[in-house]
Amino acid sequence: MGRFLNSITPVDAYRSTVSGKYFVDKSKLIGELIPELGMDERFFCFTRPRRFGKSIMANMVAAFFGKAADTKDIFHKLTISSFAEYSRHLNQHDIIYIDFSKVPRACKSYQQYINRIQDGINSDLAEAYPDFSIDIGGAVWDVLSDIFQKTGCKFIFILDEWDAVFHMPFITEAERREYLLFLKSLLKGNAFAELVYMTGILPIAKYSDGSELNMFKEYNMAVKMRFCEYFGFTDSEVDALYNVYLKSNAHPRIARADLRIWYDGYYTKAGIKLYNPRSIICALTDNELGNYWTSSGTYDSIFEYIKGSIKDVQDDLTLMFAGGAVPSDIQEYAASSMHLETRDEIYSAMVVYGLLTYKDGHVSIPNKELMDSYASMMKREKSLGYIYNLANISKKMLAATLAGDTKTVTEILEYAHDTESPVFSYNSEIELAAVVNLVYLAARDRYRIEREDKAGKGYVDFIFYPEHKNADAIILELKADNTPEAAIQQIITKNYALRLKGKLGESPRFTGRILAVGISYDKKTKSHSCKITAL
Repeated sequence: MGRFLNSITPVDAYRSTVSGKYFVDKSKLIGELIPELGMDERFFCFTRPRRFGKSIMANMVAAFFGKAADTKDIFHKLTISSFAEYSRHLNQHDIIYIDFSKVPRACKSYQQYINRIQDGINSDLAEAYPDFSIDIGGAVWDVLSDIFQKTGCKFIFILDEWDAVFHMPFITEAERREYLLFLKSLLKGNAFAELVYMTGILPIAKYSDGSELNMFKEYNMAVKMRFCEYFGFTDSEVDALYNVYLKSNAHPRIARADLRIWYDGYYTKAGIKLYNPRSIICALTDNELGNYWTSSGTYDSIFEYIKGSIKDVQDDLTLMFAGGAVPSDIQEYAASSMHLETRDEIYSAMVVYGLLTYKDGHVSIPNKELMDSYASMMKREKSLGYIYNLANISKKMLAATLAGDTKTVTEILEYAHDTESPVFSYNSEIELAAVVNLVYLAARDRYRIEREDKAGKGYVDFIFYPEHKNADAIILELKADNTPEAAIQQIITKNYALRLKGKLGESPRFTGRILAVGISYDKKTKSHSCKITAL
């Protein structure tokens, strides 16, 4: 066992994962890899957003195939144990495991970085094959080729975070090209590579039709169906985890529906909706909803992509923030494409990083966890223009609504309509809803705002669920070419307030007022009207 060859590290990591309270068995993936051992199609690259289980799955593959430790105690309880080839391959293969995000101490150059990997593998091989005269400073592929020629031994390569070099500031563009040549020399056309399992966020860079790494089959979430279910949690898997949560918590504070609102919404090519796995596990473990995935700089990441093309994406952001989907031609986003120019390139990259989701030719914001990051950006970035301006009068809008000040509410809506954006033509209620989202942005600090939520006998445009039980709740209905009175009447007739009052015989969910807010817009006169009534 060594640092790279048959390392115990991924085995220990996966053993910890399996022993966790909220473990999900994804071992069926191994059954899809076994038939590809030694075949032409043995090169796999799995790309997903960060924290979507890529490293866990890589650890699983290493723990199953590798000789580092006897892992029957792990896998005999998992789905893979029912496969015919299970016993034949469990712990029967030599594994070379490389985590490309690791760097030497005080690393300042690409040469230091890559030498750690090459010298480390060669040292492990020298220890494993003491009868061979191995040059530690030689090319690792030459050493592996010599071993294969003399012994017939093959190796499974598990390469985690293959694209880490594209984010390391000390590595130049020319050195990134050199890195791709390193991977090509290590893997391409080499019989000693029995299987290559590679993970990362970025799809493989395509420099030309004769790409260095064109032997790989790439599987990402947006455009490939195969393997979709192995990264992220499905509805049924979250159901099972939620049952574990209920049984293990004397005072559960999370509703099953809240997990869907906060963390669901990532679509796969197969149309399956996936939950962010890290956020689900963190929320259930902490017994508290929160921004677990986005807490590490996602607001900054979003702005980084759009800051150079704000005028091109302003209206799209407004519509997506209202829960709408925007048409986009998702393109292959290469690791080398760090300069994004077109709208579709920007959205393609944001899908790759999990900042947007893609379905049926449209992009959208997946869930509340991401919505909160977009909201933070809108309130802070002055360069967003009208979005920033409207976001920053939203405190006044909320205060006017709670006070029943329809004059101020109408004035703010008129101000919003005076912007130059075509969104404010209000050709549909989704555009009006987009404006409402912006002018009530500050309310998200005190309310959970749901759009088109099932309530009473229909779907209400907006419900503002207060964070505190004794605060006022708001039901808001929009009408284009109608009256605010008609909107209020719809709220009453369809009994939307049931969502806030709780079930018959139970204590009310909220003890404050329930305010019905009707907002209308006349397309001919270009005027707004508002009515606010306590139910």
